[in-house]
Amino acid sequence: MIQPPPLLTIVVPCYNEEEVFEETSRQLTSVLNSLTAEKLISEESKILFVDDGSRDRTWSLIAMESVKNSKVTGLKLACNVGHQKALLAGLHKAKHRSDCVISIDADLQDDISVIREFILKFHEGCEIVYGVRRSRKTDTFFKRTTALGFYRLMNKLGIQLIYNHADFRLMNKRSLEELGRYPEANLFLRGIVPMIGFRSAKVMYDRKERVAGETKYPLKKMLSFAFNGITSFSVAPIRFFTLIGFLLFLLSAMAGIGVIIQKMLGYTNAGWASLIISIWFLGGLQLMGIGIIGEYIGTIFTEVKRRPKYAVDIDLYSEPLSPLQRQETERLLEKKYS
Repeated sequence: MIQPPPLLTIVVPCYNEEEVFEETSRQLTSVLNSLTAEKLISEESKILFVDDGSRDRTWSLIAMESVKNSKVTGLKLACNVGHQKALLAGLHKAKHRSDCVISIDADLQDDISVIREFILKFHEGCEIVYGVRRSRKTDTFFKRTTALGFYRLMNKLGIQLIYNHADFRLMNKRSLEELGRYPEANLFLRGIVPMIGFRSAKVMYDRKERVAGETKYPLKKMLSFAFNGITSFSVAPIRFFTLIGFLLFLLSAMAGIGVIIQKMLGYTNAGWASLIISIWFLGGLQLMGIGIIGEYIGTIFTEVKRRPKYAVDIDLYSEPLSPLQRQETERLLEKKYS
């Protein structure tokens, strides 16, 4: 019996992406049409743009494009919840109708030409396919160095990440169902997906320059994202400070013995500078330790509340517009932005 081509959904999280949306939609539609012509995917395959509470015209452009382009659909979240939760919202929505789902960022820095290789790997039986950068030549020295340090640190902490992989990946229905069993609120999908453990493959590609607009991940967000990944998967930082505390206790005990010996031998030492340095050092160390423990307590606080990760405002993927609604929507949008 001949199996029908798989239904693919490409999930694209968007936050203030009006400058790149039209080009992204055009290029991804071209990819879908090409794969459909080769009969590698179903004609019902879609591009699902997830609007993460954008403050510009992103959702209006998505809605307009969904009226004109049958390959495009949209999911509008009620407010901004962050890239990882917006991506998860799209994955959760797409898994019910799709045989496989590919996630990609809206800036098209990930090479969409390798999507065909993703699908070929899927046809070969792979359930998860990772898009992996060949190199980081296009990054700044600072970003390249910090990224390398982050991956090495995560590896030392026992967190198995796919080196040079972000969120450009394919997942089949079974792996998406398994992903749904991870209920944590502090999401770090780059760490969770490899834990699933199903048959996987890597596809290498060269990262491109952003089509337009500015990055939505400045240094502050990158650091927060990295720290969230560490605290979500490892208690090593707490154990590190426990070890430091134990070593300092031994050091202070040895210093105390030395002071007693000096006293017995009649030596005198004012020791003001060493005392002040010790106080500042230990005080700073204690504050750092308390801060890290506080981060873990904050993570626990977020998890135990079990609040919903996102709220869907408009769902064009599950409830597509009727022909009459499409005509009315097109008329209203053209009137609004003409």
